[in-house]
Amino acid sequence: MKKTDASAEAAAEARTVPRFRGRNLPALDRAVITVLPPVLIVAVLAVVTVNPGGAAEAISAARTFVTGSFTWLFIAYSLVAVAVCAWLAFSRVGSIRLGGPDARPEHGKFAWYSMLFACGQGIGLIFWSVAEPILLRDENPVVPAGQDGGAEGAMVWSYFHWGFTAWAMYCVVAVCLAYSHHNLGKTLTFREATVDVLPTWSQRGAGVVVELLAIIATVLGLATSFGFAALQFSSGLASFTGLSSGPGVWLLVILGLAGLTAASAFFGINKGMKRISEVNSVLSIVLLVAVLVAGPTIFIVSNVTQTFGSFFAHFPAMSFWTDAGTAGQGLATWQDSWNGWWTVFIWCWVIAFSPFVAGFIARISRGRTIREFVIGVTVIPSLIVMVWIGIIGSAALHYDDRSDRGISAAVAADTSSGLFVMLESVPVVGSLLLVVATVLVATYYVTSLDSGAHALAEFVSAPRRAGPIFRVVLVASIAAVALTLLTLGGTAVVDTVQTGTIIGAFPFSFVILLMIANLVRRLLTRTPGTERLEREVNDPSPDVPGTDGTPAGAGEGPVRRTAAVPEPVPPVVDPRPQR
Repeated sequence: MKKTDASAEAAAEARTVPRFRGRNLPALDRAVITVLPPVLIVAVLAVVTVNPGGAAEAISAARTFVTGSFTWLFIAYSLVAVAVCAWLAFSRVGSIRLGGPDARPEHGKFAWYSMLFACGQGIGLIFWSVAEPILLRDENPVVPAGQDGGAEGAMVWSYFHWGFTAWAMYCVVAVCLAYSHHNLGKTLTFREATVDVLPTWSQRGAGVVVELLAIIATVLGLATSFGFAALQFSSGLASFTGLSSGPGVWLLVILGLAGLTAASAFFGINKGMKRISEVNSVLSIVLLVAVLVAGPTIFIVSNVTQTFGSFFAHFPAMSFWTDAGTAGQGLATWQDSWNGWWTVFIWCWVIAFSPFVAGFIARISRGRTIREFVIGVTVIPSLIVMVWIGIIGSAALHYDDRSDRGISAAVAADTSSGLFVMLESVPVVGSLLLVVATVLVATYYVTSLDSGAHALAEFVSAPRRAGPIFRVVLVASIAAVALTLLTLGGTAVVDTVQTGTIIGAFPFSFVILLMIANLVRRLLTRTPGTERLEREVNDPSPDVPGTDGTPAGAGEGPVRRTAAVPEPVPPVVDPRPQR
C-alpha cells in the first residue's frame, strides 16, 4: 500500500508543470543565499537600533545623492517600463501564452484582479488616496492652477503616482519572471530571469548578488510595512473605539495580523489569499459606493470627470518632468526637491517592492497571453486606482474645505489618520465606514504579506518546493523583525529602515533593466526550437523524453530534466504605497 501511494505521488510529481529546466545552484551558492540575508538583516537592524540618529543621517545623505543626481534615471526607467509594456501588448509577441499554447488561466478574472490589486497597492492606496490630494493641493507642478487653486493638480498627480506608470513598472518585472518560469522552466527567481544576458563567466556570481538583493529588499520592505500597518490599524481602532495607540496595542495588532497571514499562507493561494482578496474587493466597493452616495455626490462626479480629462491631457508632461531647474542648482538636501518628496520617492518605492509584488503576479498568471497579462496588470488596476482616488480624494477635498482645512491638519499630524477623519465627516454611514476601512487595513496587509511570503519562499528555496510550514515560518520571521523595530526603536526607526530600503531601489533598478533586456532578447530570438521547449516544459505527461544540454533554439544555457519545483497548481475555483 505504501509503495502504491509512493508511486502515485511520484507520478503526480512528474506531471506537475512547468518542468524545471533551470540551473541547479551549487551548494556554496545556496548556502550564501540562505544564510547571508538574515545575517545582513540582523546587522542592519542592530546598527539602526543602536545608533538611530547616525543611521537616519546617513540614509538622508544617500537619499539626497540619489535624488540630486539620478532623478532623470528614475524618470527614464518609468518611461522604459511604459514603452516595453506597450510593445508587449501591441506587437506579435503579445499572442504568446504564459505556460505554452495549451495553458489556460488558473483563476477567474475577478479573483485574478482582486489578488493583483491586493498585493500591489491595497494598503498604501487606502491612506494616500486622502493624504496625497490633501498634501499636494497647495503646491504641485505641471498642471496649471485653476479657480480651485491646486486642488485639480493634486488629484491629477495622485492618479499619476498610483496609476498606469506604477503598474507598468510592476508589470514589466512580472512578465520577465512569468515568461522565464512558465515558458522556459526556470525557477521563479530574479537570477534566472536576469543572468542569461550577462557574459558566461559572470553569471554565477551575478546570480547570487541579484538573489541576495531581492531577498533583503523583500524582507525589509515587508517588515517595515508591517510596522506601519500596525500603526495604521491602531489609528483605525482609535477612530471608533477611543483606544489609545501604543506599544501594547502594536504588539497585539502585529500578533493578530501575523496569525491571520500565517493561516492564509498555510492554506495556499486558492483557499487563503484568493478568498481574502475577494473579500477586500467587495468591502472596497462597499466603501466607495457609500462615500459616493452618502457624500457630496454631485461634486465627486463633477470633480472625477474634470480631473480624469486633465490627467490624460497632462500625462506626457508629468511622465517626462524632472524638475531640471532644481537639478541644475544642486541639492543641499532631498527636501529641496519636489520630486524628492513625491515622484522619485514613489518610483523608488515601486522598484523596492517589485521583487515580491511582481513575483506573486507572475505566479498567479499562468495561462494568460502576454497581451492579456499586460492589459490586465496595467489598464484594469489603473482604472480602479483612478476611480478610488477620484471618489475618496474628492470627498476629502470637499470635507477639508467645509471643515476649514481640518483634514489637512489631521494629515499633517499623522498621515494614516486622514482617511478616518474624512470618513467621520460622511453623514449617516460615517461610523460604519470607519469599521469597514479598519478591516480593509487588516485584510489588505494580510494579502500583501501573504503574497510576499509566497514570493520569498520561491527566492529562498528554489528549485526545491517550499511547503506551507516554511511560508508560515517566513511570516513569523517578518513579524518578529517588525515587532523588534517598533518596540526597540519606535516609529522613527521603522521610518528610517523603510527609507533605506527604498533608497536600495537605486542599485536594484539596474538589475531590473538587465532583466528587461534579457526578456526582449528572449522574445526577439524566439525560434521553433524555443516553442518546442515551451511545449515540453509544460507537457503534463510523465513520459516526455528528457534532454541534456541546450534545447534546440532555446539559447538559455545548460538544462536538466528533474521533477517540477513549483508548488502544485491548486484546482481552479471560479468565484492591489505602505505596500
